[in-house]
Amino acid sequence: MGGCASPAPPAAAPPAAAPAAAPPAAPPAVAAAPRSDDPLQRRLDAVVEAATAEGRIVGAVVVVARDGQVVYRRAAGFADREAGRPVREDTVFRLASMTKPIVSAAAMALVDAGKLGLDDPVTKWLPTFAPRLANGQVAKITVRHLLTHTSGLNYTFSEPADGPYHRERVSDGLDQPGLSLEENLARIAKAPLLFAPGSTWNYSLSTDVLGGVVAKAGGAPLPDVVRRLVTGPLGMETAFTVADPGRLAVPYGDAGARPARMAETHVVPFGPAKVTYSPGRVLDPRSYPSGGAGMVGTADDYLKFLEALRTGGGKILRPETAAAMTSNQIGEIPVQQPGGTWGFGFGFAVLKTPDPSAMPSAPGTWHWGGAYGSHFWVDPSAKLTVVVLTNTALAGMAGEFPDALRRAVYAPAQP
Repeated sequence: MGGCASPAPPAAAPPAAAPAAAPPAAPPAVAAAPRSDDPLQRRLDAVVEAATAEGRIVGAVVVVARDGQVVYRRAAGFADREAGRPVREDTVFRLASMTKPIVSAAAMALVDAGKLGLDDPVTKWLPTFAPRLANGQVAKITVRHLLTHTSGLNYTFSEPADGPYHRERVSDGLDQPGLSLEENLARIAKAPLLFAPGSTWNYSLSTDVLGGVVAKAGGAPLPDVVRRLVTGPLGMETAFTVADPGRLAVPYGDAGARPARMAETHVVPFGPAKVTYSPGRVLDPRSYPSGGAGMVGTADDYLKFLEALRTGGGKILRPETAAAMTSNQIGEIPVQQPGGTWGFGFGFAVLKTPDPSAMPSAPGTWHWGGAYGSHFWVDPSAKLTVVVLTNTALAGMAGEFPDALRRAVYAPAQP
């Protein structure tokens, strides 16, 4: 949202509106691709089929690559459950916070080009964005702080209903269609910072602010800069707008016995707070392009991006810049993620020490996820990249399904 693994999916929420009647029972759709009796395929198929058949996940695309070669690809379930429209390999999903790494890469490409400095104050690019500490003291937020979520900013979904972001009607980039970035930045700036920038890690709207900086430094609207520096060179169709609405998956939210089709406004509990969604936001051209949550794309597209970073930056970044993005940049500052001890790079959580009982990935693994129900991880030591896009919030991002997929990927070979 948010991050791939914050609190486990909480108790079910009532749907915002009654879902349409379900169609007659139909088997989940499976991508037309050659199948084999490979043990990895069998393990992953079992996880995907159980989740979609039971309705815990409405629709999903899972892609696994080793050393750049796809060893597993599966599309299953429904892009639109009520209409019986199946998920296909080229189904487009709302990426939510999986947008963050792409926008962070655009920022780092500007750093490579000498057009942006990591230690530039945000006010160099956004002169009116100057939130203060709770005591009224002026604070200097830098580009580095935005990239590492050490800015002192927050998210509305991370605070109580009477918190300052709620009072200022701040958007998390998932709601309030038609809101401009300028207005949202003004609202954020009115709320006090949680801490002095650089002192603590807190997942936040930092990347939405970064999107504004990238647009200014890049000399064009954020979607144009991202296309020029990242998605274009990599041949990705991932974007802040939907070119073909017929390929866009309908989103669903955790609710009762089965996920509920999201209404115009939909609320899903998240830990002690809640996430508010407006799925139509991405179809409203007046909505600001949220650098933290606004893009849509396919699993194969996202794999191209991750592989470029894993292999040294590809066509978009210098090797040393890609290495910096995917390495811990915040020292011993703790990052609240389950499964071990984590740091944070320029856009990703980075695993420092895994908890063997909960995290089979090796140290150096980097990951993140999105609140519409998706996640990814890259384990460089295993040359492993995994992309999981679903249309089910939050069960596709954190909890039983992601955990089962990870166990299946790392299960030891049977003698």
